[in-house]
Amino acid sequence: MTPVSATEGPATAVPPAPSRPFIPLRGVLPRSLARRRRAVRIAKYALPVLALALLTSIAAWPEISRTIERGRVTWHELTMVESNGAMKQPRYRGFDAQNQPFMISAQTAVRAGPDRYNLRAPRADLTLHNGAWLQVQSRSGVYVQKSDQLDLSDHVTLYRQDGTILTTATATADMKKGAVTSSDYTHAEGPFGTLDAEGFTLVDRGGVVQFHGPAKLVLNAAH
Repeated sequence: MTPVSATEGPATAVPPAPSRPFIPLRGVLPRSLARRRRAVRIAKYALPVLALALLTSIAAWPEISRTIERGRVTWHELTMVESNGAMKQPRYRGFDAQNQPFMISAQTAVRAGPDRYNLRAPRADLTLHNGAWLQVQSRSGVYVQKSDQLDLSDHVTLYRQDGTILTTATATADMKKGAVTSSDYTHAEGPFGTLDAEGFTLVDRGGVVQFHGPAKLVLNAAH
């Protein structure tokens, strides 16, 4: 038998499957991308406005804070009002012209007018720039709230943190200026010695004391 050999014919190329043409989408974006671009546009204008508002608030905060504190300045009744209408142990907190705090307290306070209070055992406390303190007190006094003036009478005593003590009959404290003055005989004692004068003027919240003459000074041996 004659063998028969199989022969293969020429290979036939199979054409590729037709592909869909790429058509770019114009004017149409996915929702997430559109929202992102919209947020970027908003932030582009909103962030500078917010930054300006923040800087403005930071610059204005000290004045806002002072205004808030001044708005809280009032007499505080710590206990019940007595039958005669007097406030027991009132305290008044305020700020002077240099925004330094002060406090006025008393055993009792009786309102004697729109801005006037009659005080029993009044005391004024002032704080200096360097943290030192000054205190003046007496047996009676009158406080005028509108002008922040405290008139002291009957055994006025002034204490300074450095140990200086002044005693006199009457004195006037200008709480806005941080000044205390008296035209009555004044006796002073302190680390320096003793001094007798016809009055005194204390300015710069106790930093400087000027005595009215004639005066008599007796220094300690150390001075």
